[in-house]
Amino acid sequence: MAVLRVFDPPMCCSTGVCGPAIDPDLARFSADLDWLKKQGVQVERFNLSQQPGAFASNFVVKDALETKGNDCLPLVLVDDRIAVESSYPSRETLAALAGVVVRKLEAAPSATATSCCAPSPQGAPKTGKGCC
Repeated sequence: MAVLRVFDPPMCCSTGVCGPAIDPDLARFSADLDWLKKQGVQVERFNLSQQPGAFASNFVVKDALETKGNDCLPLVLVDDRIAVESSYPSRETLAALAGVVVRKLEAAPSATATSCCAPSPQGAPKTGKGCC
């Protein structure tokens, strides 16, 4: 399975999910990374303000920063290749990058649908007053 590394821009804490104004994208992304870990994916996350050595010691990240500046952050690397830059990817994208299959459950149609175009429940009298 792939190793996913996230290199965040400078933030006050390791996840950026703190302080008086929480960015909903960061909260979603943090939850998505936790979900990915539960799927067995190795995830590592680095914050420029707290772990600058991780940025300096990774050639790919160091090169991106020298070429593009901090605007390339966040960087998401999969097996030391840049997979996403300058944004936080969705759960579906993270799963695809890590080789995890995401299964979505479809909602079953409601048996008690009351729309005027819905089928009448079994045994209900036909009134002839429908919109269909």
